[in-house]
Amino acid sequence: MRSYGRVVTGNLGCAVIVCFPVPLALLVGYGAWRAGDDWAWIAFAVGGAGSAVIPPMTLRFTRGAFPRITRRDRLKDRSVSYGDDTFVLWAPRSEQGTAQARLVRADVLEASLVHYEPEGGGTFTTYGGDLAPDEFTPLIRMRLRVHDGEETEASGPFDVTVQWRVPSLCLSAVTAGRLAVLIDPGRPAGPADPRVPGRVVPLWPRSALLAGTRTCRVIDLDGRLTQVTRHPVRQLRQMRISREAGGIEMAGDTIDLRRLDPAVAARYAAVAEQDRAAPEDRAPVTEPGEESRWLVDSLPGEAAGFGSVSRRWSRRGGVLVRARFLQMTATHTFQHHGPVLDTVLRIRPADGTPPFDAARRLTVPMSYLAVLHRTREIVLYAAPNGRSFVVDWARTGLLAGTTAATVITPDGRELPVMGGPDVIWVLMNLLASRGLSNPAPVLDLRERRMSGAAGAVMEALRNSASAVGTHDR
Repeated sequence: MRSYGRVVTGNLGCAVIVCFPVPLALLVGYGAWRAGDDWAWIAFAVGGAGSAVIPPMTLRFTRGAFPRITRRDRLKDRSVSYGDDTFVLWAPRSEQGTAQARLVRADVLEASLVHYEPEGGGTFTTYGGDLAPDEFTPLIRMRLRVHDGEETEASGPFDVTVQWRVPSLCLSAVTAGRLAVLIDPGRPAGPADPRVPGRVVPLWPRSALLAGTRTCRVIDLDGRLTQVTRHPVRQLRQMRISREAGGIEMAGDTIDLRRLDPAVAARYAAVAEQDRAAPEDRAPVTEPGEESRWLVDSLPGEAAGFGSVSRRWSRRGGVLVRARFLQMTATHTFQHHGPVLDTVLRIRPADGTPPFDAARRLTVPMSYLAVLHRTREIVLYAAPNGRSFVVDWARTGLLAGTTAATVITPDGRELPVMGGPDVIWVLMNLLASRGLSNPAPVLDLRERRMSGAAGAVMEALRNSASAVGTHDR
């Protein structure tokens, strides 16, 4: 667990080294003043002005590098209404393809990382333009099954292997296994095979929508609100209408037909009526075969674990807090392990006070972004006074399932943690409240320092196993 004060001190030292001419000017001025030279005041003025810049520069850099959230970050822009299940994603735009291209679904059968080695290490790198730079966009090899035709038609699917650069904000669409793509018109091949499929072009923001990472709701002409997240057939039909109309603006995650052109709204209403006549089953969170698309282990990000804890923080009443991302927006800045995003979070204080929304620019690890279709939850550790919160990416990764959590019992048995993130959350809090650090995803209760917590941990595991068994029955 890093201390904010230590980070400030370290950055202050770096700033002094980087601005080495500033203290040197003060020393030169002092020497000139002792010698009685008239120009000594010039050196003092230069050194003084430079010294005044160092503290704010240090604080600004620390705020960008340290994921700390305070009251000053409370959300001020209330133009978008966020529900508890809302998630808005603004990703870099994709190539739009030709006007004749058809928008269809493609299932990801296999995926593997080909290349991702940006320069710069942990430094911040900023680019211009609307497209994600290749240097910070992982190259992924995928085997796709493209459904070339209407969703209800049995004919048309074909397999193709591609290598595409996937914007980090849309990696979860690959893990989920559902993409929105464009197919250019086929080209003649020969009498036996009259046409072969044309070029396949990915639509990454729409893929995040089709995969269910970004939520989607529709308000019809009568004012009724319908949830269409993870209804891929209806969403594809809506996407085609949107593409033909030149794009449809979403207010957060909502399309309001009452605000659209009447002709476009009528087409959307016809799709809704078609869905009501033949309701579509909600698609799974992730398509079968996720293990063949699992990119998390190949992507950069902080190692997942039950987390480190400072005994001083624990003794003074520090607690862990769960929060949830409501919005992520791409910026032009990147670090090696992930993009820098403008985020909106809903924080639920542990003391029972009402939740509040905060807006904060954060570097989000790619390993977490790859499972964003599963969860948008995040773990924070709160200061003992409750006035600030720090993002804990190690605990967040374990809660999100980037790594499997395991407990080794006092008698040496290995037990996978069942029951999902709620059980992991209980174990994290048990350890944190006792000031016990366990940065790995494996919790070994045979260790002597764990003897005081072993009983409570085993009881939590027994309760979770009973709950899972009851649910299965």
